[in-house]
Amino acid sequence: MRDLTDDRIREHLGAYFQVPVPAEQDRVSSFDYCFNHFQAFRERGEAARLASPEVLELGCLHLGFYLASWGMMRGSSELLQRSLRHLVPVLEVIAATPDDLWTLDVPNYTPEAGARLLALEEQIRRALGGTREATQTLSTKVMLGVFGNVPAFDTNFCAGSGLRVLSARAVSDLRDFHTRHAGALAQPVYTRDFLTGAFTGRRYPQAKLLDMVFFLEGLG
Repeated sequence: MRDLTDDRIREHLGAYFQVPVPAEQDRVSSFDYCFNHFQAFRERGEAARLASPEVLELGCLHLGFYLASWGMMRGSSELLQRSLRHLVPVLEVIAATPDDLWTLDVPNYTPEAGARLLALEEQIRRALGGTREATQTLSTKVMLGVFGNVPAFDTNFCAGSGLRVLSARAVSDLRDFHTRHAGALAQPVYTRDFLTGAFTGRRYPQAKLLDMVFFLEGLG
């Protein structure tokens, strides 16, 4: 895995939100609104309700727009040919995910936790079906936007980090990177509220911060 200096990490974190439109309208906030929606259910102890008829469509809409905003519904993407109903099995996996995987973050990546992350990723990939886009790029984007427990292993993240796939080795490398650079990653970043555009009290997980850093590093 590629290493970075603390100054480089801070540079990327500072640059991430320098967008040409109000941040609450930029795609960077698509993560916030998706993450806020799902985490609010988990924080109320109602994650199982995410698969219930009264909120299922809304969850699919949140997840679908976030995925579209971050490039998962373009070009020859299979998702481009699907409706929101395609995401229902994913919502069912999300609703059944144990609470400790919702709160897992990079500093607490142990070998056991890594194995459970890999099992969850496989569940989500299977729920997405046998499409060409049902790769770790898509499944880890889902995990990032809903749980915030892994970075999204897309082209830019992989180019920036030197990692290729979510694996036991990658989990260990990410934890070690965080340990070396915990100080540079310590400044809290908060999600924005959809209605007001104001910051909430909900912090970005460390996995999201690493996703931001290596996404920009990969853009080079």
